[in-house]
Amino acid sequence: MKTKQKLDMSRRVFLGSVGAALAAPYIIPSAALGADDNTAPSNRINIGVVGTGSQAKGLTENAIKHKNVRVVALCDVDKNRLANAKKLVDDFYGNQDCATHSDFRELVSRKDIDAVIVATPDHWHALVCVEAARHGKDIYCEKPLTWSLGEGKAVVKAVQENKRVFQVGSMQRSDGKFKLASELVRNGYLGDIKHIIVSLPDFGNAIWADEFPAPPPELDWEFYVGPAEWTPFHPKRYHWEWRWWMAFGGGQMMDWIGHHADIAHMAMGWDHTGPREVEGVRWEPGKQRNNLYDAPARYMFNCKYEGGTTMMVANAGDMPKEFKEAATGDLGTMFFGERGKWLYVDRSGIKASDPALLKTPFRKHDFRFRRGHNHMSDFLNCIVSREECIAPVNAGHRSASVGHLGKIACMLGAKFKWNPKKERIEDNPALNGLLTRKYRGDWKLEG
Repeated sequence: MKTKQKLDMSRRVFLGSVGAALAAPYIIPSAALGADDNTAPSNRINIGVVGTGSQAKGLTENAIKHKNVRVVALCDVDKNRLANAKKLVDDFYGNQDCATHSDFRELVSRKDIDAVIVATPDHWHALVCVEAARHGKDIYCEKPLTWSLGEGKAVVKAVQENKRVFQVGSMQRSDGKFKLASELVRNGYLGDIKHIIVSLPDFGNAIWADEFPAPPPELDWEFYVGPAEWTPFHPKRYHWEWRWWMAFGGGQMMDWIGHHADIAHMAMGWDHTGPREVEGVRWEPGKQRNNLYDAPARYMFNCKYEGGTTMMVANAGDMPKEFKEAATGDLGTMFFGERGKWLYVDRSGIKASDPALLKTPFRKHDFRFRRGHNHMSDFLNCIVSREECIAPVNAGHRSASVGHLGKIACMLGAKFKWNPKKERIEDNPALNGLLTRKYRGDWKLEG
């Protein structure tokens, strides 16, 4: 699948960009660490990793190469994956010291851990992040921040109340071309932005299952399902493929909303706000015979923000002509300003209505993002400085919220007014019950 190949290539580039950023040693006062205040002074950041799949492997390989970082514990409900991850860490250090856990609550309660990397399926993000924040850990969590909008509010609250450093895995924010695009937009070089187009991948999978076998002995499927509604096991419904089952993920839309819609928010300075209106246009299943996944094949919704800027989010196959003519790839974010000015950016490149726009000399008073292109380095540096990361928790919540609201609007074929300050649907209050989910069993979010 083309999108997965792109993602794998981008991850290799991302991991390969560690370079000189890893050379400078960190000097860390004890007060900077995420563990108890009684922790002895140390110049080492101890990290625990929750989830040990393919994305976690890349993040672990990145973190482990930084000087004065130590991966000390891992957690997963799949014993085979957990063993493979332990081998990776132990081989790197040349010992057998990395601890393993099957319950994330054991890992985040350890007093020797300063920070955690959360790379579970989406439906686990909120529970792990809130628990980690309550135990004083700094957190790197994959995007989208949470499975539901209400969970996102809970994570933001826990992180702020416990004064934690938080990095969302929207790693495009650390890429130079996305920073350039955002700086040009934010500093007004396109004039007022009238419209934004966000192109996300088309549907990724469809399979018919004739039977649902028992889970393998190495997998605790009951724990894997966790707070989500009960789901029969199938070998094509976990690991990478969980994202096509809406109880666990959100299809291509929610998998990528934290990238290209996030860049729209980054460029517009919308990290603490959201749309005022949301309208669902399309939410269609694929034509293939399919009983294993329920993510949409096609989706489209429109948003309107304060000041009148509109934004369309849709799958790549339904992009309008002006996007397809400008884009260098299938995906990306396109901004339309005044006097015919436009700017497009994606992992494949950056283009503008006038190429000279990309060579604009910035003024002294212009807003600029801090330099640095390694997303993990930014997180680790902020653990030391206690500064806000390039992709802070509120930003991850707000960009994911666009997808959560769009999903509700699309599935209902609805249009509604959203209050981004109160984070409530104003003109149809009954819909607010859809902003979160009822957890299965005894699972609940602790404030």
